[in-house]
Amino acid sequence: MDITDQNLIAALRKDGRASISTLAAILGLSRTTVRVHLDRLMATGEILGFTTVLRGDVAHAPVRGHMMLAIEGRGTDRVIRQLTGMRAVDALHTTNGKWDLIVELSASSLEELDDILRRIRLLDGVATSETNLLLATRKLARGFTQ
Repeated sequence: MDITDQNLIAALRKDGRASISTLAAILGLSRTTVRVHLDRLMATGEILGFTTVLRGDVAHAPVRGHMMLAIEGRGTDRVIRQLTGMRAVDALHTTNGKWDLIVELSASSLEELDDILRRIRLLDGVATSETNLLLATRKLARGFTQ
């Protein structure tokens, strides 16, 4: 990926609906050059697709947080299966370092989040946890900003 590809992706992250003409103007390139780069990024699988993020997608759960979990023994797969079944779990990441898992959570209220955290802490295999509330979202990978 060259600098033009990187700049094109950055522009698309800001506005995934921008026209080829608009992207060309932003990047200072010809429409043909932008089209060639975009087509290549899509053909190679670097760009997998485009999406729309609605206000309701963010507003449905105004309380969001990241919960880091340390798992004791060999219980990671079991804990992952249990977490995957929880409605409040938006994403689940394995990681290295102090924490074994990072869980992205959403809830409609602090009381609901507190209940979710309690249930997760009680899962067999969860040794310790740390939770951080997300106060504001400045940028999402899909280009949505608040």
